[in-house]
Amino acid sequence: MGSFASSAAAAGIKVIIGAAGGAAHLPGMAAAHTTLPVIGVPVRGSVLDGQDSLLSIVQMPRGVPTATVGIGNSTNAALLAIRMLGVEDADVRRRTEEYMLAYRAEVLHKDRTLEEGGWEAYLAGMRKAT
Repeated sequence: MGSFASSAAAAGIKVIIGAAGGAAHLPGMAAAHTTLPVIGVPVRGSVLDGQDSLLSIVQMPRGVPTATVGIGNSTNAALLAIRMLGVEDADVRRRTEEYMLAYRAEVLHKDRTLEEGGWEAYLAGMRKAT
């Protein structure tokens, strides 16, 4: 892990995402070995349903910055990494904006379905979609 993180920038990697459970020190250890942004994804362990992982990643010591997303939320980690990459890449930023508009339309459709048909119809529709 240390050798991967310390050589990641030279290999062209721009952001590291590390998922970890239990002691959840993997993202922080990666952050200690690189100047790249590191995003930690806490995963559910066996004892505290991921709360211990979340706290371990959030509480990295001063000088070892590690961004953290919600427990089990690798989607948000990926979206955060994409936004970081979009700071200097207009195409990535444009594609992120397109994704956000499509996601907004999806959420508004779900909201309309819920308002018009009630929660039971909404859940029935969601079960058919999956």
